[in-house]
Amino acid sequence: MKKIFSASFALISIFIFSYQSKAQAISNEDIKAQMVKDWQRAKDYTDSYLATMPADKYSFKAVDSIRSFAQQMLHLATANSFFMAAVTGQPPVFGQRNLEESTTAASSDSVKYYVDASYDFAINGLKNLDASKLGEKTKFFDMEDTRYVLALKAFEHQTHHRGQTTIYIRLLGIRPPQERLF
Repeated sequence: MKKIFSASFALISIFIFSYQSKAQAISNEDIKAQMVKDWQRAKDYTDSYLATMPADKYSFKAVDSIRSFAQQMLHLATANSFFMAAVTGQPPVFGQRNLEESTTAASSDSVKYYVDASYDFAINGLKNLDASKLGEKTKFFDMEDTRYVLALKAFEHQTHHRGQTTIYIRLLGIRPPQERLF
């Protein structure tokens, strides 16, 4: 019985050691590739929100004291530009403009243009970023963190504001787009 136990233990130990030695650490290139993939998915998902909201309802507000649908999306686009400029070291795609305050940017066509341009800026910036720089500290307004952390915060921010527009769509009696988590 002792021999069977010892032999079983030895085989299990060899299996575990063999399995552990095949595990690979995730690289910065892997992280960058996943971020590019996630930003493309987010762009496609946000585009489905833009297409779901009727063009004549972009000025709709759930209540008077909050942003309109167009302003939410323009805020998302502006923030994508500023966050990802800090991540990539490139100048913000819209300069220093605050798009949500621009009445000329609030039409459905303009909103789609600015939102898509902001996602393209993020995606292309990540594709062209030297992955070894993800761990470098950089400034974003009063915040200093790694490029990686700022990219995560940028992604969280756009998700948050897209999510807020779900209620705008529902209040108009329209079904929002199906989630795209993966």
